[in-house]
Amino acid sequence: MWDISQIRETAPSEYETALCKALMEILTAGRHDLADIVQALNDGAAAPEAGGNWTEETFTAEMARLGGGPEHIPVPKIRS
Repeated sequence: MWDISQIRETAPSEYETALCKALMEILTAGRHDLADIVQALNDGAAAPEAGGNWTEETFTAEMARLGGGPEHIPVPKIRS
């Protein structure tokens, strides 16, 4: 198993770490629908970095920003 911090240039921020922990707890509890995840976050699991409440749109945008998509993950060089 690999650790996402191994492919990052910096360590995750406190916000990123807290959000990750909250999401793992939410998903482990069986809440997998987007609306359920957003509700659990708004119920106190983790607030958005800018404050306020999560919406499905802000949560989706934040996951895209933090994940960066596969084009942002460095591909290891294969030695020949």
